Amino acid sequence: MTPPPASPVRPLWVALGFVLTGLGFLGLVLPGLPGTVWFVLAAACFARGNPKWEAWLLSRPVVGDLVRDYREGRGMPLRAKWIACTCIVMAVGFSLTRIPVVIGQVAWALVGLAGILYISLRVPTRRA
Repeated sequence: MTPPPASPVRPLWVALGFVLTGLGFLGLVLPGLPGTVWFVLAAACFARGNPKWEAWLLSRPVVGDLVRDYREGRGMPLRAKWIACTCIVMAVGFSLTRIPVVIGQVAWALVGLAGILYISLRVPTRRA
C-alpha cells in the first residue's frame, strides 16, 4: 500500500513556522516583543507541516522548555511575569507619547492593562 500524497499546504505550514520562529528569536532579544507566543505558534505550524521541524524546535535549549511549559499548562515563572508586565508598562508608556489622539491613547492603555491583567490573573505562576 502506498502512503497518501503529501498535502500541498504542508510546505506553507513549514514556511510559516520558520517566519514565526524568526519572530520568536527576535522576541528573545528585543524588549517589548514577546518570544514565547511566536515559538508556540511556530511549533503548531511545524506539527502540521513537518513533525521533524517541530522536534527540532522543541530540542532548542530555551525554546523547547517554553513551548513544553505552555503545552503542559505549567505557566510562567514569577520573574518572567514581572519582566513581561514591566515591558508592557514601558512599551505602552513610550507609545503613549507617540499617539496624538486621546482616544487612541486610552485604547492603547486599555490594551496594555488587558495584557497585564491576563498575565497576572489567568496565566499560572510556576513555582521553582
